[in-house]
Amino acid sequence: MTDQKQWKGRIDSTTNKSSFRLHQQVKRLAINDVSASDKKSAALVGFICDEGVRRNQGRVGAANGPNALREALSSLPWTFEDDQQITDVGNIVCLNHDLEEAQRELGEVVGTVLQKKLQCVVLGGGHETLYGHYLGVRSSLPKDAKIGIINIDAHFDLRPYDEQSSSGTMFRQILEQDSHTDYFVVGIQRYGNTRELFEKADELHVKYVFEDQMTLANNQQLMDDLQDYMNQHDYILLTLCMDVLNAAFAPGVSAPSPFGLDPSTVRTILQKVTAHPHTQSFDICEVNPLLDENGRTVKLGAYFVYEALNNLLRGQGS
Repeated sequence: MTDQKQWKGRIDSTTNKSSFRLHQQVKRLAINDVSASDKKSAALVGFICDEGVRRNQGRVGAANGPNALREALSSLPWTFEDDQQITDVGNIVCLNHDLEEAQRELGEVVGTVLQKKLQCVVLGGGHETLYGHYLGVRSSLPKDAKIGIINIDAHFDLRPYDEQSSSGTMFRQILEQDSHTDYFVVGIQRYGNTRELFEKADELHVKYVFEDQMTLANNQQLMDDLQDYMNQHDYILLTLCMDVLNAAFAPGVSAPSPFGLDPSTVRTILQKVTAHPHTQSFDICEVNPLLDENGRTVKLGAYFVYEALNNLLRGQGS
């Protein structure tokens, strides 16, 4: 379990639930002690790992993201119903640079959370978090269930993995190993991906939208495309890499982007995707407190997590 010090903050009342904050309501339990739910509840799991970032020659520090996000979430107001619950099931820690074992362990926890009918939010970690998240989703579904991955990201992460996997290989691993999963990425940077990666994306039938196409004038088309994509799949896995944001808003990431998205655009996508009934899990990656300025990236990431939680739990179980 996580340390209680990550769930502490201001207390306005100890009896009036309408004055409560997250740290007063979040339960801390081992995964085996979490009860099955009627979908009115959610579980948080942290992934203490940036081995994939290190292998991908990025700037490490995202392993500090999960606990920093918890601390930033702690004092946000409790906005849920009395019969809803958020449980923190602790962290998976990557030991001895064994990324593959850590991803397997994360997959086991995510799969257990989903089998217990809870919504799942994974706090990364480098974007290698996504592969463990995917393993858990796939294990919880019938083999022929169609998974649609929606990635909010500046990068394809379709690099070769024949020598070793990293934070830049996960989507290629999945697409080449699982014919029942496909991939839609929004926020792609024209200058952040090589021509070879664009060619590989086309070869693997990846659907993508460039960052500079994501304008107010094109927003409705994007929302329609996302809706159509979600409707075509049995399960939607949503992942957010914080380096998709303009570096002015999110400096604390492995690969900051001067041409990135603004927070309101990312928030709109989060709202759209997490409100869909096929979406039952979300991960946030590449929050790097060691590179952050005045906690801006951590705070923004925590608000994105809370936005996702509010939508994942809205109307569930009714």
